Amino acid sequence: MRAARIEDGRFVLGEAADPVAADDQVVVRVHAAGLNAADLQQARGAYPAPPGWPEDIPGLEIAGVVEETGREVSGWSPGDRVMAVVGGGGHAERLAIPAGLLLPVPDAIDDVHAAGFPEAFSTAWDGLVDQAGVRPGERVLVTGAAGGVGTAMAQVAGLAGAEVVASVRRAELHAGVRELTPRATVVTPDEEEDHGPYDVIVELVGGPDCLRRVRWLKPYGRILVIGVGAGEEVSLRLFDLMKNRGRVLGSSIRSRSTHEKTVLAHRVRQGLFAALAAQKLTVPIDSVYPLERAPDAYARLGSPGKLGKVVLRTV
Repeated sequence: MRAARIEDGRFVLGEAADPVAADDQVVVRVHAAGLNAADLQQARGAYPAPPGWPEDIPGLEIAGVVEETGREVSGWSPGDRVMAVVGGGGHAERLAIPAGLLLPVPDAIDDVHAAGFPEAFSTAWDGLVDQAGVRPGERVLVTGAAGGVGTAMAQVAGLAGAEVVASVRRAELHAGVRELTPRATVVTPDEEEDHGPYDVIVELVGGPDCLRRVRWLKPYGRILVIGVGAGEEVSLRLFDLMKNRGRVLGSSIRSRSTHEKTVLAHRVRQGLFAALAAQKLTVPIDSVYPLERAPDAYARLGSPGKLGKVVLRTV
């Protein structure tokens, strides 16, 4: 089968062996796969795939159809449309996946949009709901709100009944973010403080000064750290955290066990699927590339000015 591979820090189109389903797995014929910052970090050697997943084929989220099921698998049959967060290997024509990670694709959602849903919205649900415990009426700041995870965070916060402030550096993207989240206030980074204080601050950018925002927390507020593309070492004035009785939370899904990921998939299905099927949640697509143009897709992923997800099509 064809696959996008990492060779000497570069992305190339190559060949890989076709997968075979273990007893508790299914083989999915991948129709589309989302790209994520972790793919670029993996190519740099900074974010290796967890054990059991392909080491040189990136890709953390896929959509496609079931082709083969292991003998212990129930509830899924060949031809079922599915999507999933995976540990790697998604940027290929086929992938063997533990059946517990699968989510069904609603009839109203096409493969491209389904491919951009699992990682971004699972991250948003896990961070905002399961960890930060966002509640109706709370004020939530989402930094880097034009990206795939950022747009998901803003929508999930709004769905939870929170007041959303979406921070987007590039002014030309503000209209698109407002269209996705009509009730949100869209600001530039230098306007963030003016719209506080906040109950929850979602940090999707990182950088040495990102935790200065702890000063803008309400009492018992939470900072949720998800992205560190601008730098992973920070300075924190502890007295500001102490004064607000604040909490700093961190989250990453990729390194979790299969059991933990299965539990999260179940939570996402319970919490978000009615809204997704009713098209109350939107997966914005920045661009779509065929698999043979995978290097161009990764270049787009690493460039500024995106609104939403970059997606590879494999069919």
